[in-house]
Amino acid sequence: MSFESLGLSDALLKAISKKGHTEPTAIQVNAIPVILEGKDVLGSAQTGTGKTAGFTLPMLQILSRGQNSGRRPVRALVLTPTRELAAQVFEDVKTYSEFLDFRSAVIFGGVNQNPQIASLRQGVDLLVATPGRLLDLQNQRALSLANIEILVLDEADRMLDMGFLRDIKKILNLMPAKRQNLLFSATFSKEIKELASGFLNNPVLVAATPENTAVEKINQKAYRVDKGRKPALVAKLISEGDWKQVLIFTRTKHGANRLSEKLSKSNIPASAIHGNKSQGARTSALHGFKNGTVRVLVATDIAARGLDIPLLPHVINFEMPNVAEDYVHRIGRTGRAGARGEAISLVSQDEMEYLSGIEKLLGYTLPAEILPGYEPNTETESRREEPRKAQFRPNRGTDANGSANKSKRPRKYYSNSGSSKRY
Repeated sequence: MSFESLGLSDALLKAISKKGHTEPTAIQVNAIPVILEGKDVLGSAQTGTGKTAGFTLPMLQILSRGQNSGRRPVRALVLTPTRELAAQVFEDVKTYSEFLDFRSAVIFGGVNQNPQIASLRQGVDLLVATPGRLLDLQNQRALSLANIEILVLDEADRMLDMGFLRDIKKILNLMPAKRQNLLFSATFSKEIKELASGFLNNPVLVAATPENTAVEKINQKAYRVDKGRKPALVAKLISEGDWKQVLIFTRTKHGANRLSEKLSKSNIPASAIHGNKSQGARTSALHGFKNGTVRVLVATDIAARGLDIPLLPHVINFEMPNVAEDYVHRIGRTGRAGARGEAISLVSQDEMEYLSGIEKLLGYTLPAEILPGYEPNTETESRREEPRKAQFRPNRGTDANGSANKSKRPRKYYSNSGSSKRY
C-alpha cells in the first residue's frame, strides 16, 4: 500500500515525501480513506502507530477543498489532553500543510494568551487546543466554534482520566450539530464507549493494534527491589548499560524532582518534567533530552503524554502506575515506528498489587528477577502504607502530577494575574 493509493492530493504527497515517509502505517491505511469519505471514526491506536498523520492528512485535504480567501473562521478542532501533545499535533499539521494555503494555530495554558489571541484574530482554518484554554478564550469571545466542520478528540482515554468530561460536553454544545467527528483512544473502556455513543454518528471502527495490548516489539521485564534501593538500581542500570537516552516515570512531581536530583549527583545528566514546571522549563528539558545534553528525563504520566521521541530505546517505571492502563501508555514511549525498545519496571513489595493489575490487563506475567544487593525487604516494606485498592479504578481522574484526584473535575492552575489556566 502506498500513500498515493489512499487518495491524497499532490500537495499532501509532496509534504509526506519531504518528511521522509514512504509507506503508510496500518492505522493510516485504515483511517485515511474512511475520513476522506466524511464518515465518523472511532479509532483504536497505541502511541507510535502514526495515528496523528492518520487523521491530520485527510482532515487537511477535506478543509483545503472548501478554502476561501476571505474571513477564516475555525473549521476544524483537535482537542488534546496535554500541552505537549497539543504542540506535537500542531507541528505535524504545519509540516503536512506546507504546500497548502492553510492557517493553523495551537492554544494551551501555562503561557501568555495574547499571542494566541492574535493568531486567532488573523484567521485560523484548524485549531489544536487543550480544553481549559479553549474554554477560557471562548468565554472571552476570542474565538468561536460555530463553524466547526470536523472535530477530533485525541487520546480520549487520557481526557477522561484527567477529568475533562465536563469540559468536553461544554465544548460539544458550542459546535454545530452537523459535523464530522473523529475519536482516537489507546484503550476502550466502558466510559470511552459511552462518550463515543453520545456524539459519534454511525462511526467506523479503525484499529492498528488489539485492544489494551502493549506494543509487541518492546522487551518487558521487572525487577523486584527494595523501595529505598530504587534510585541506586536506576543509576546502576543506566551506568553499566551505558544508556544514552532513558525516560523514567514516577507517580508524583516530588518523586520526579528527587530522582532527577539524585541522578544528577551521580553524574548522570537528568531533568524532571511535570505539571508544576513552567512551560518554558518543560520545553527546555525536552529539547535537551532530544539533543542528548540531558541523558535522563524523569516525568509524571500526564506531563509525558504526547512526547514525540523517535527511537527512544529505554523506559523505566521507577514507580508502578496505580492505573493499569497507564502502563501501556508508558511503555508505548519506546518501540515506536517498528523499532525495538526496552521497558523495565522496578517493583517494591507494596506495589505487587499494582503489578498484578497490569498483568491481568496484559493477559500475561512479566518476567521478573531480583539482583543481589537490591532484594526487597518484605519486613520493612510491610510497615509502609499499602496502595489503596480504589486507585485501580481506571477511570478515576488524575491531577497534572499523576496523583489521583478526589474530584473528576480538572485541576486549575493560577497565574500571578489571577486568571485560571488548565491543561
